[in-house]
Amino acid sequence: MKIEGQAKLLRIYIGEADKWHGQPLYMAILLKAREMGMAGGTVFRGIAGYGANSVIHTANILRLSEDLPVVIEIVDTDEKIRAFLPTLDEMVNEGLILLREVEVIKYAGNSG
Repeated sequence: MKIEGQAKLLRIYIGEADKWHGQPLYMAILLKAREMGMAGGTVFRGIAGYGANSVIHTANILRLSEDLPVVIEIVDTDEKIRAFLPTLDEMVNEGLILLREVEVIKYAGNSG
């Protein structure tokens, strides 16, 4: 797969404890994106954050949270990202989903 030039960045903010059919939501989203042939995705685990409920989740040892913030980023063509949005709408009950324009400079896989 080759992507260069204009593309879309899909960024999904959820909680680490969020589930989808018994598995972590972040992993379910990543697996679904791969199943739909998207270029790739990355999951980032935050050390602190809060969302719509204003509850602070932190990795601070004095206030250890079991539900740290998680961000999933997926970059692909506008067409593929938009085709994925209805699936995300079904999977994400609480969170934030952002979409923005990006310019891909290089996207290369291991040829071996």
